[in-house]
Amino acid sequence: MNCLKKLLSICILICIGSSCQPTLEKRLPNIVVVFTDDQGYGDLGSFGATDFSTSNLDKLATEGMRFTHFYAGQAVCSASRAALMTGCYPNRIGITGALFPWSKIGINAQETTIAEMLKPMGYATGAIGKWHLGHQEPFLPLQHGFDEYFGIPYSNDMWPVEFDGKAVDSTHRKFRYPPLPLIEGNETLEHITSLDHQDQLTTRYTEKAVDFIKRHQAEPFFLYLPHTMAHVPLGVSDKFRGKSKQGLYGDVIMEIDWSVGQIMATLDQLNLTENTLVIFVSDNGPWLNFGNHGGSTGGLREGKGTTYEGGQRIPCVMRWPSVIPAGTVNNQLASTMDLLPTLANLTGATLPTNRIDGLDITSLIKGNTTSSPRETLYYYYHQNDLEAVRHQQWKLVFPHVTTQSYRKVLPGNDGWPGPYNKDTTGLALYNLRRDPGEAYDVKALYPEKVDLLQKIAAEARKDLGDNLVGIKGENVRKSGAL
Repeated sequence: MNCLKKLLSICILICIGSSCQPTLEKRLPNIVVVFTDDQGYGDLGSFGATDFSTSNLDKLATEGMRFTHFYAGQAVCSASRAALMTGCYPNRIGITGALFPWSKIGINAQETTIAEMLKPMGYATGAIGKWHLGHQEPFLPLQHGFDEYFGIPYSNDMWPVEFDGKAVDSTHRKFRYPPLPLIEGNETLEHITSLDHQDQLTTRYTEKAVDFIKRHQAEPFFLYLPHTMAHVPLGVSDKFRGKSKQGLYGDVIMEIDWSVGQIMATLDQLNLTENTLVIFVSDNGPWLNFGNHGGSTGGLREGKGTTYEGGQRIPCVMRWPSVIPAGTVNNQLASTMDLLPTLANLTGATLPTNRIDGLDITSLIKGNTTSSPRETLYYYYHQNDLEAVRHQQWKLVFPHVTTQSYRKVLPGNDGWPGPYNKDTTGLALYNLRRDPGEAYDVKALYPEKVDLLQKIAAEARKDLGDNLVGIKGENVRKSGAL
């Protein structure tokens, strides 16, 4: 009998140490995507930021991978979010620019979001923060694959309040805006009516995010955390107000960094770090005409609302200790559109049946920094204007007028915007390896590159169209509409 007991004990120990016990390797990875608003390429310590600290984000980069050529799908709010959520150029799916509280469109139910792709795999899905893909109920997160939602439906400056926090009267242009709703699920929980309320958003989102992770620690989860900040009007809690040398903008970024730190600490406490892919990325470049309330492009040209590098190239850091080599820098071209197909590969999820534009960059995040899944990128803006194309290190800019240029005008200050300028460009070729600031047009030196990029542009125009030259695309779909 004693021999039988010993044999049984040995069998149990073997079973526990082998296939009878679920392991991190066999469990699907948790996924956390932190998506900030208007945070510039130069607004992380690991990307050269000064006068404020991003210690948690720097730790994330030290333990993971920093992408130096990572791009938004378009350099503006709604379009950028549409690209991330669906893996498509936003103009392909009928979402361009920024949606407003009176917009009658939103993300189409026929499009597949990351959340909808992951749900059949058993993922718990939560969205916390700024949605901006349609504020009416058919377009809100719960109708597009998310189990939970808490946040605001569009930008925090879309409210009947001036930049100084005072309510506007009926003569003001912002009077047409409704009160800014804070939504939980599909219902308005309360209205954000003051700058003091906005000061609490980052903390409230973070508390919700930590709670989501704790409640779903026993199952794979997808947490999408699109912060309202650092979009103006800037809001920061008392615990970070006045903490940076850069002023209020630096304080806001430090609180976002704290938020990431809270998530990292929670993952550590729950022993989830090794099996969690954390992605930190911004939606577009900084809103430069807000001066000291705007961010930094790190020396790139122009900013938000333009197709120059400062508008569309964004900081990105990823960490997944069991997969991503620590302390690596990736200089290959990649985009937020590439997240959906990459997550499909990493989880075994089924790709959407609709055509997408994202490419699987699994090879990059696993450390093959010489592979190049993406070699081309289209820079669309406005309704459907193809303003530039990139192939490898070469970028061809087409003749167009930048209506939101920040050049040759003074920015605003202390929360108030300065004016925009109109900047007209002709055809120009830039070598982004040597000239990331797009200062030297070298088309006369490399006519063969111009020819190559013109061919790539012709393919883009046939596929997606181009209002600048009057071409309608063959493969565009419609947004959702009421």
